[in-house]
Amino acid sequence: MAYKLTVNGKSVTVDVPADMPLLWVLRDTLSLRGTKFGCGIGQCGACTVHIGAQAARSCQMKIGDVANQKVTTLEGLSADGTHPVQVAWAEIDVPQCGYCQPGQMMSAAALIARNPNPDETQIDAAMNGNICRCGTYPRIRKAIHRAAGEIAKGGAK
Repeated sequence: MAYKLTVNGKSVTVDVPADMPLLWVLRDTLSLRGTKFGCGIGQCGACTVHIGAQAARSCQMKIGDVANQKVTTLEGLSADGTHPVQVAWAEIDVPQCGYCQPGQMMSAAALIARNPNPDETQIDAAMNGNICRCGTYPRIRKAIHRAAGEIAKGGAK
């Protein structure tokens, strides 16, 4: 069946089964490889994308449930890597292995979009469930604060 949705600002139609996870539509059908497969059960956060303005686990979202919605992947935060979250991640040198970082960045971007000055408790709540096996949590937290500060100063959103 054909499904229409908007991915990273572009209207697309995909002809896939209704129960295909959005993750595989993004990666295999649309060749957007920034979104990663981690656990497949929505627990690790590596597959996090935005559905509308909300962070969501794409491995658990069926394409039939997200038809006609706006989806943003890591590639859609900015065309050239200049979204404040992407810049902060690079400046702080957050990634170690890097595998979980697309999901981490997408959760952070959703947090900052709805709360441009998050405190520690709000960061903990928003990032809960995004697992980093390398333990870069202190750098992730520092990058979130830096990105939020940049947006507060008038940086790109």
